[in-house]
Amino acid sequence: MLPWHQYLFGIIFILAGMNHFRKPKLYKRIMPPYIPAHSTMVLVSGIAEMALGFMILNPKTQIFAAWSIILMLVLFLPVHLYMLQNEKAAMKLPKWALIARIPLQFGLMYWAYIYVALPINII
Repeated sequence: MLPWHQYLFGIIFILAGMNHFRKPKLYKRIMPPYIPAHSTMVLVSGIAEMALGFMILNPKTQIFAAWSIILMLVLFLPVHLYMLQNEKAAMKLPKWALIARIPLQFGLMYWAYIYVALPINII
């Protein structure tokens, strides 16, 4: 049986991915202009988040999923930096919240790494 925090982690990513389909305009607005095909990227990233959320819940795929989530979060860092630089992309969030989102990404990366570094029966 998986630990409760692994279920929580997977559910967070599944719900986040689903939100890409619920509110695609929100995600398009926060994408830097140098990223091509905003609509496609929003849908692909939503599918990836959902798939990886499910995969982290399977001991046979959790290591692949964890590394993939870490990579995805690294690739999403430019979006967070863009939100700091662009008022429209910031969605009227306070500057402190936009700044706090960056270390939060590293916290999520660490959380994913837990499922790589530790055998499932120790967690």
